[in-house]
Amino acid sequence: MKAAWYTKNGEAKDVLVVGEQPVPQPAAGEVLVRLRSSGVNPSDVKSRRGRPLAWPLVVPHSDGAGVIAAVGDGVAASRVAERVWIWNGQWQRPLGTAAEYIALPAGQAVALPDAVDFNTAACFGIPALTAIHALRLAQAANARSVLVTGAASAVGHYVTQIAASRGLRVIGTASAARADTARAAGATAVIDYKTEDVAARVAALTDGKGVDAIIDMDLSSTAPLLAKGVLAPHGTLVCYGSNAMGDVAIPFRDLLFRGLSLRFFVVYELTAEDRRAAIADLAAILQAGKLVTRIAATFPLVQIVQAHEAVEQGAAGNVVIEIG
Repeated sequence: MKAAWYTKNGEAKDVLVVGEQPVPQPAAGEVLVRLRSSGVNPSDVKSRRGRPLAWPLVVPHSDGAGVIAAVGDGVAASRVAERVWIWNGQWQRPLGTAAEYIALPAGQAVALPDAVDFNTAACFGIPALTAIHALRLAQAANARSVLVTGAASAVGHYVTQIAASRGLRVIGTASAARADTARAAGATAVIDYKTEDVAARVAALTDGKGVDAIIDMDLSSTAPLLAKGVLAPHGTLVCYGSNAMGDVAIPFRDLLFRGLSLRFFVVYELTAEDRRAAIADLAAILQAGKLVTRIAATFPLVQIVQAHEAVEQGAAGNVVIEIG
């Protein structure tokens, strides 16, 4: 099968190779998926750049979509030819979705509605499930208003749409070039974080009360806002990332005396219960047919270097590799 892989860390152009690899075989409890699309996420880029390899060879990417071609022992034969999307394809495993085939546990291949195309489905595993779980945590804290940092990013765009559809008031941050995208997704106000004082704008938009929740993509830039009243008393910050690789300082006194809560998660490590709930939420959202996925660029597998570089350069949406 055609596949892309790397055997050492480094820049995309220096380490990514496209060639032939053996077709994997499904073990007991697994399915073999003929991939049609592979999603490229920032975490895939970071892993290729600097996460020490646990295996001699890594086929990257955790997200993808395709059709089940074969099943292992214990998996119903009726699943053959089923359209599916994939989560955690390369998480703690050497062979991900940047290939024509992947074998993985049957539960990690989720049935895909006929109305959803493969490129869109290749954006579900990390961006969509991150957005859904983050919003579930915010709503569990009874949030009715939310500040979404990066409201036009892959995850933030999903959060904004889903939150707005559920009646939450969404204030988003986005650059001027992407503000219209955030508004179209449902943000009632968009703050240009590059030119505006985010805390002052949130205060003005909420009559000084702050928002009930923040769904945050970068704790390193958002943590300083907590001392400025961006979160209402007893509010919750839900965080799934940070641009700073080291520790991030937080304003302890504000958290303590204003009763603020911090919730952190990484989508790869959701509990089985939380994963099932997020997948069920996504299925219901897809059934309603109202979720918009912004695909910024598509590339063939032979151009995986360009795909990784597009992510590194801040593509305005999801980047997908079409495998055919």
